[in-house]
Amino acid sequence: MTKGDETRSAVLGSAIALASTLGLEGVTIGKLAEHVGMSKSGLFAHFSSKENLQVAILEEAIARFVALVVSPALKKPRGEPRFRALFDRWFEWSRADFLPGGCIFVMASVELDDRPGLARDRLVASQRDWVDTLAHAARIAVEEKHFRNDLDCAQLAHETFSIAYGYHFLRRIVDPAETERRSRAAFERLIADARATNH
Repeated sequence: MTKGDETRSAVLGSAIALASTLGLEGVTIGKLAEHVGMSKSGLFAHFSSKENLQVAILEEAIARFVALVVSPALKKPRGEPRFRALFDRWFEWSRADFLPGGCIFVMASVELDDRPGLARDRLVASQRDWVDTLAHAARIAVEEKHFRNDLDCAQLAHETFSIAYGYHFLRRIVDPAETERRSRAAFERLIADARATNH
């Protein structure tokens, strides 16, 4: 990694932390430059526009999500253990040190849902990929005979996604322990319904 790459990575780490509390729109090149102690022109040379900065923040967040959630979960045994690991590690995600304001994708979804552009396109693609990953893990669990043959894997992925996003949102505004307990109870009902009868 070159010095320029190291600087960019460090800057994006600070940008993710800011975006999790202020939103992507709140992270201007000027505000970020002030936060990391760089000149505005120096930072502009790295990103050239606010939209490019937003896309770069999302790219860095996606890379961290893969590293913290997806990659470790994929090392678990195929089937239900892997599907569970994806869910469990996803819960840990919004408690990461570099996300003081919680899940950055929740914040970005609220901001970008009706705002066309490169940042929204990247966010939408990443969330579709994640739902597809969950559905694929469910299909593997069917192959392993952990989940029933007639399971609608896309539906299971959708409901799992909805439970986790509800958790990420509600833990910030109501009791986090109660939110986690109820979210996990909802997930266990999903898994019980998905299981093969002989499992």
